[in-house]
Formats: sequence, structure tokens, C-alpha cells
Amino acid sequence: MDVPKPEEISHPPMDQLQGLEYCIDSNPSWAEAIAMGFQHYILALGTAVMIPSFLVPLMGGTDGDKVRVVQTLLFVGGVNTLLQTLFGTRLPTVIGGSLAFMVPIISIIHDPSLERIPDPHTRFLNTMRAIQGALIVASSVQIILGYSQLWAICSRFFSPLGMVPVVSLVGFGLLDRGFPVAGRCMEIGIPMFILFVVFSQYMKNFQARKYPVLERFALLISVTIIWAYAHLLTASGAYKHRAELTQRNCRTDKANLISSAPWIKIPYPLQWGAPTFDAGHSFGMMSAVLVSLIESTGAYKAAARLASATPPPAHVLSRGIGWQGIGILFDGLFGTGTGSTVSVENIGLLGSTRVGSRRVIQISAGFMIFFSILGKFGALFASIPFSVFAAIYCVMFGIVASVGLSFLQFTNMNSMRNLFISGVSLFLGLSIPEYFREYTTSALHGPAHTNAGWFNDFLNTIFLSSPTVALIVAVFLDNTLEYKDSAKDRGMPWWVKFRTFKGDSRNEEFYTLPFNLNRFFPPS
Repeated sequence: MDVPKPEEISHPPMDQLQGLEYCIDSNPSWAEAIAMGFQHYILALGTAVMIPSFLVPLMGGTDGDKVRVVQTLLFVGGVNTLLQTLFGTRLPTVIGGSLAFMVPIISIIHDPSLERIPDPHTRFLNTMRAIQGALIVASSVQIILGYSQLWAICSRFFSPLGMVPVVSLVGFGLLDRGFPVAGRCMEIGIPMFILFVVFSQYMKNFQARKYPVLERFALLISVTIIWAYAHLLTASGAYKHRAELTQRNCRTDKANLISSAPWIKIPYPLQWGAPTFDAGHSFGMMSAVLVSLIESTGAYKAAARLASATPPPAHVLSRGIGWQGIGILFDGLFGTGTGSTVSVENIGLLGSTRVGSRRVIQISAGFMIFFSILGKFGALFASIPFSVFAAIYCVMFGIVASVGLSFLQFTNMNSMRNLFISGVSLFLGLSIPEYFREYTTSALHGPAHTNAGWFNDFLNTIFLSSPTVALIVAVFLDNTLEYKDSAKDRGMPWWVKFRTFKGDSRNEEFYTLPFNLNRFFPPS
């Protein structure tokens, strides 16, 4: 047998991901774009319903309050998505609610001054106003870091090697939202996972009139089938005498969204009343804003690759973070109950459908705004059981994680230095947050437990985030261990040209602002 040539057993590094049907600035037909935009909207519903369903009852809110918070979260998410795709990074990213804000929000909910309020509705309103005030103040962190270009300066310490664990753990770090949740309703979660994988991968070459309908709309088709199946099980009484947790994850009528939703309701600023401000709450919330910033940085890198674009230059990345800060400011003004970040599952859908078009995401933003106003229709789609979304997450988060691993192609993985940095940062990025989760579950408070509540929230939030831990470890090691002699091994010769807007001619095609706004905001 002949000895294989090097080019036969290796693949040259590629700046842009190959194999996409539509990249960031190429568009499918309007009919296809609208259908795919609706598919992204359906996927975004999972987090938009999950977060209020958990937080609003703790705040003392009713089912009606929960519906209004869901509507507000979707409405503001749609507005933020449009702003980000038009004036921010311009990447095809959906902006939605973030779980990174859970620790400081729960801390606010359990504030003694709020818990002492006897009337549940009054307690809900006061708690929401306290969350709003903390979000408004904390949003200044991203606004300042973004528009001052400080985050662009910080990003100069990043290398392909340093970004591998950060981007990978944007996906891997959400493993507790995948199969553990899908497994709460096996009879729905497992069929959903199998059906989606079969349609999107094994039957992707099936075509109707030369159109790959299963590859493009595997999510929409499989969700429709499993949703109908779940409704049949619900109507037949299969869950009548099952545990409360099982009913909540399996039934299509357990969320009480449709009956509680108004026909038409337009969310507006200060709809819950004037925000209240507390220094401790605000400082605690700033930690979540920092986590959101780091997680979004990794998500933007993944989105650029899955949209067949070049990595966003430092100036563009910082601009996007600034707009994301404005998005968190809107969260505070409207009262979404949580802050916002890039939706990781929607980035995974770009890879699954092989369509990275910016227009599709902007259309999905239109659906988010439209169905948040028409409450009954939006609540109908929001009645999809959580286990259905969790089954999809098993694929979507995995795709995003693998994009992070793809950055290894620009580094030398025969280097012991690189093996040490990537291995240690990946392991600690998973292990440290797991320790914090287990400790919190057993002790009912985080490992940081001092008399300073804001300090506890800050540390517990930071170290519960896998991408944040990975960035701290990876960037520190990458910039202190033999960094001067390892530029080539770290992938810097490839990375350096994407630091500035003018470093690569393709940046103008992907990231230039619309309406000729670059005249007033020239890229650096």
C-alpha cells in the first residue's frame, strides 16, 4: 500500500466555513426566508417561556403576570435583534433572555424587604421594579466597554487558542439544559431528538421540486409532529395522575398561557411602574452583565463562522457589545424580568439549516414583535412542552461547541504548551461551575457566602458561567506561558489580520453599517 501524501491526510485551514447555501449577506427567496424566520422564532420561544415560568411565581406573580413578562421578553428581544443585525455586529444572531442573570435576580427576589410584603401582586410589582433598576444601572457596563472600545482593546489579548475553550463552552456549558430536561419527559424528548436528527441529517438530501425541504425545515416539521403527539397524550389523560414536574414538562396545557393571554397587548416602557434602585442589587447585576458580555463574545465568533463570514474585527465586536448594553437597558425599562444575550440555540440552527442569512434573522425578529403583541397567537406556540426544546438543544448546543473546536485548525496541537492550555481551560470551565452548582443545590447558597450580598452574587455568577471561567483561565495562561515564542503555535499570524476592520477586504462586505452610516462612524 502506498504511503499517503500529507495533503491526503490533512486539510488546510479555512478562514470561512464551507458548505453553506446562504451566507451572511446572501438571501433565499422571500417565501423561504419568511418560513425560516418563523422557524427561528419557534426556537427562541423555549428560553422566552422558560425564564418567566421559573421566576414570576417566585416573585408572587400570577399566570397573567407570567404571560405579560413572556410577551415583553419576546417584544424587547425582537427589537434588540433588529438593532444588533442592523447597527451592532450585523451578524445573524437572535437576542433573547439570559440565564446568566439568575443568581442576582433570585437574590433580589429573596431580599428581606421584598419578601415581607404580604400581598403577592404588590410583591411581584416591587420585585420587578427592583430588577428593572438593577438592570438599568448594570447595563452601563456593556455600554461603556463597548462604545469606548475598551472591549476591543481587551480582545487584542485573544488568540485562536484562547478562543477555543470560550466558544466551545458557550455550547458545552449549557449541557444541563439539554438531555437532563428532555429526560424529564422521555416519551416526548427522545422521539423529538430522533426525528430531528433523522430529518436534518439522514434525510437531508430528500428534495421536493429540487428543494431540500427536510434539511431546511427539519425543526418546524419535527416540532409540529411531536407537538401534536404531546397534545394527543395530554387530551387522552395520559398525564392525569403523574407527578407535577412530569406534567409541567409534558403537558401542552400546563403553562396556562393561552387562557391568561390577552388578545392584543403592546408592551411599553415602565409598564410595571417606576424602577427602584439599590446599590447592592446593581453591583450584583453587573456580574451577570459581564458574564453576558463574555458569553456573547464567544457566540459572535461562532455566528460569524456559521454565517461564512470572517471573524468580527475588534471594532465591530465592541460595537456589538455596546448595542447589547443598550438592549439590557431596554430590558430594564420595559421590565422583561431578566437581561439579554445572544441566543446560542439560534446560532446552532444556522449550521443545521446551512443558511446564515442576516435577512432570515431580521424576519424572525419581526415574528417576535408581532406575536408578542397578539397575545393569544403567541401563547399558542408558547404551549410547546419544554422537553421538545431541550431535545433540540442537544443538537444546537453541540453544533456551536464544535465550531469552537474548529478554531484548533489554526493552532499547533502538537505543542505541549497548547495541549496544556486548551485541556486545562476546557476542564476547569466545566468543573468549576459544576462545583458551584452542586454546592448551591446542597447548601441552598453559593460557595461565596459573606455578609456582603452583592459580593456573593458577583463571585457566584462569574464562576457559574463555563465560558467566563474558560476565558479567565485560557487568556491568562495563553498570555503568560511562553507567549513571545509561541505566536505561530497560538495561531496569531492568521488571527492578527482580523483585528482591524481594514485588515481584510472582506470585512467591508460583512460588517459595514447600512444607510451609509460609516461616514459618521468610520471603522478603525
